[in-house]
Amino acid sequence: MREGFTTGSCAAAAAKAAAYMLLSGREKKNISILTPGGRTFEAELLDIRREKNSVSCAVRKDGGDDPDVTTGAMIYAKVSISEDETERNMTVKNVRPEAGIMPQKKAVLIEGGEGVGRVTMPGLDQPVGNAAINSVPRRMITKEVTEVMKLYDFEGLLSVLIYVPGGEEIAKKTFNQRLGIEGGISILGTSGIVEPMSEKAITDTIRLELGQKRELGAENIVITPGNYGADFIRDTYGFDIDLAVKCSNHIGETIDMAADCGYKNMLLCGHIGKLIKVAGGIMNTHSRVADCRMELMAVIAFEAGIDAEQVSAILKCVSTDAAYAIVRNTGKESLFADRMMQRIERHLSQRAAGRIKTECMVFSNVYGIIGMTEGAERMLKKEEPEES
Repeated sequence: MREGFTTGSCAAAAAKAAAYMLLSGREKKNISILTPGGRTFEAELLDIRREKNSVSCAVRKDGGDDPDVTTGAMIYAKVSISEDETERNMTVKNVRPEAGIMPQKKAVLIEGGEGVGRVTMPGLDQPVGNAAINSVPRRMITKEVTEVMKLYDFEGLLSVLIYVPGGEEIAKKTFNQRLGIEGGISILGTSGIVEPMSEKAITDTIRLELGQKRELGAENIVITPGNYGADFIRDTYGFDIDLAVKCSNHIGETIDMAADCGYKNMLLCGHIGKLIKVAGGIMNTHSRVADCRMELMAVIAFEAGIDAEQVSAILKCVSTDAAYAIVRNTGKESLFADRMMQRIERHLSQRAAGRIKTECMVFSNVYGIIGMTEGAERMLKKEEPEES
């Protein structure tokens, strides 16, 4: 599958090209940069605009075969010569090596404009108030622009404005608002390269959201695989879903990350179609990893004393709701729920390995709550969990 390049790589390439055209006076149609991941990015330059003391240009984001909502976006950089001593003093005063701002004669001031989000909550890569241009892209931009400044012996301050027309609309399809980034997309990337269908991007987002909520003081965390779980806890318990974190299929990794963040208690709340798999010790619930929902429901039904004919009928079902309807018709749903929750609790506890206390709640869109562990409801009602 074809790799792509990050918004950070696009911003750095556009900034380098704009700096080159500004200081050389010559137009350029293409530019190359070396990404932190060791790959060369050959970028086509679009919409070049010249003013007296500035040049702007754009690079179109190409995420390769990754389904990235920013693919196709135009990432602009406007590079300007600044003679404002206030800006220079601010640049030197706010030296942040991790952000690429160093005390030197050749200085680069990086800011975000239209369509680039602004950080409004702590716990992210950038402090509150900064443009959501992460540290690695800032270092990339600074490196590329500084190299051009050295090439033309420029001893001054260049201001780099990164902007993305339409970025605010694109951001509505991302996690940015939940993370406290308002007004646009983030300029991201650690390697500068987009790996197609990257699971790491999902788990990185989960880790970031867990870390942010922990930094804001949360000691207990509610996890849902997706919208079904979030809607259920909101509608049933009036729980503020902004306080929950969606883990997608990555239940095991989310337990590990929550423990690493220092949470004391974690509640996993989800539909039986997902969480029945956890009763079998499956910690990545994607269907391509494992799908033995009916087999697990059949085993648990057998343990609950349901007869062989009904167990066989469960195995022929195509949905967990249909299978659970058979369980209910036997009148043994309480025994079924007890066995299911015992299995789920055991596997969650094994994964947590004493690092964090885990609770679980399983529901059906048709039948409501099916089963829960002892302390699950207390967490949703914001009561203090009992000490284990």
